[in-house]
Amino acid sequence: MEERKNADRFTGFADVYEGARPKMPEYPIKVICEYLEKKPGLVVDLGCGTGLSTVPWGAVAERVIGIEPSKDMFRVAMQKAGKSISFIKAYSTGTTLPDACADVVICSQSFHWMEPVSTLKEVDRILKPGGIFATVDCDWPPKTKWQAEKAYMDLYNEVKQIEASDPAIKDSFVRYDKAKHLSNMEKSGYFRYCREVLFVNTEPCTAQRFINILLSQGSLQAILKVDPQRIAEDIKRHEDTVRDIFGDEEFHIDFFYRMRVGIK
Repeated sequence: MEERKNADRFTGFADVYEGARPKMPEYPIKVICEYLEKKPGLVVDLGCGTGLSTVPWGAVAERVIGIEPSKDMFRVAMQKAGKSISFIKAYSTGTTLPDACADVVICSQSFHWMEPVSTLKEVDRILKPGGIFATVDCDWPPKTKWQAEKAYMDLYNEVKQIEASDPAIKDSFVRYDKAKHLSNMEKSGYFRYCREVLFVNTEPCTAQRFINILLSQGSLQAILKVDPQRIAEDIKRHEDTVRDIFGDEEFHIDFFYRMRVGIK
């Protein structure tokens, strides 16, 4: 089952993920609310992970519900539940939510782990007429000193080669092409208008966070689960390089985002 494979891929590193990944930036929230032309009643965050993308919606929406199938991610997300923020352990294709309940459905760094046809069918079912569906994805690595970016890509390219060649890893997940998000939305026929929005968001960083951004990638974690010694020296080299570049200083990194928006 593809859904179960992809949920299991995110087991065992929720704490690293929580400390490294970017939160939902303010800009996509602003854009979606402007398109909606009202305060959102209910926002549904599909594939919410540890809730990093869910919590910021609490400042603008009456209610926010995060949907997450991974038990480890869900455990961390549940610690953020409150009066207006709740979480449901479910898949994107079966949220358990009622028909036409949401003003906004959003996928932050998650839609490429969901079968698009069945997921968009569920999005259409729970989304109100005039509601907004959006996917928000950032490019890796974030922009910083080029030497650190190169170190990131050197290790990441090694990880991708192992992932593609090791049957125990390459058959353990199904990833859908991010570049097809917009066309999948358009082809679904559920939306009156679709477009892509590009933006950048700046966040503070440290050497350890930059290291953990790569450690939070499912591709690398899959190798660590199957054969950690295969990549151990490469990880150590990457960590040493990043620490040599940044030392103990705090610096800023820029995340470049691609948001696809659909108006029902």
